[in-house]
Amino acid sequence: MEKRYQVFVSSTYADLKEERQHVLQALMEMDCIPAGMELFPAADEEQWEFIKKIINDCDYYLLIIGGRYGSITVDGISYTEKEFDYAVKIGLRVVALIHGAPDDIPFGKSEQDPDLREKLLSFKDKVMNGRLIKFWRNIEDLPGLVALSLTKTIKAYPAVGWVRASNVASENILNEINELRKENAGLQSSIALLEQQISTKPAIDGMADIDSKFTVHGEYKVTTPSRTIRHYNFECTISWREMFSTIAPYLVEHPSDVTVKMKLARSLKEIKTGSDSGNSVTINDQEFKTIAIQLQAYGLVKTRYSKTTKGGMALFWSLTPKGEQLMIESRVVREGG
Repeated sequence: MEKRYQVFVSSTYADLKEERQHVLQALMEMDCIPAGMELFPAADEEQWEFIKKIINDCDYYLLIIGGRYGSITVDGISYTEKEFDYAVKIGLRVVALIHGAPDDIPFGKSEQDPDLREKLLSFKDKVMNGRLIKFWRNIEDLPGLVALSLTKTIKAYPAVGWVRASNVASENILNEINELRKENAGLQSSIALLEQQISTKPAIDGMADIDSKFTVHGEYKVTTPSRTIRHYNFECTISWREMFSTIAPYLVEHPSDVTVKMKLARSLKEIKTGSDSGNSVTINDQEFKTIAIQLQAYGLVKTRYSKTTKGGMALFWSLTPKGEQLMIESRVVREGG
């Protein structure tokens, strides 16, 4: 669909009338829609809201700086600078053309007031800070610079633009598309909810669901003050979801089977006894293997044999994408938590 881009042309007016005409002509030859001071030649504060509306409707902002700073607003800056600040604020892409030989500008088109000259220099510094600009010396330079700079800007940063009403879909079609988008969003939400609901359901007929409980048996040693070693047994009944949540953060580091067993044993012992004291904490090996198989059946973890740093082979655990999601959901701190 062919677009035409609206470009706001900003500059001082009296000293750059001819230059503006050349720029406006160049824009029209590029099939752009120029907008600017010609719509409101007697700028004043009452027109500022109107000026802002025009800038809001534009796709790009073209700034021409010559030898004058321009009329001062009640804000203490010129209308040109005020327009520039507003265009930057709303995110318009700026094409800036600055006179490259200010000493060659005729006396009558130069700023005579020392304070205004300082403001002009400060304004130039602001415009040149962090953006590419082009310098012009005479009126003949401007059309080519406008065409080159604006074409590159449009290519790099395509804007919304305008199209003929006859080239766009009718209001009814747009409404239908909007309704379809809403329906699609609702379906996507329903699918996500269903996926969440079935994500932890058994993948095998008759398999326990993730919130059912499993009892793990373990043992540990405690050295008394008299250096006597005492053996203790414990058993911990815990849901598969809670068990996974307990060890999941450790699996991010792809630990070995031995490390997972040790981490799980200490965690279950602490849950059961409320203390992390004790040595040589372990859990029943067959029950641990069942845990590994069950969590794999849920699609939460995966295991693989791989070489160790010492050159041997070992079984290593890791999370599946589904496991990562469940870990985040189960361990994230929520509001008020």
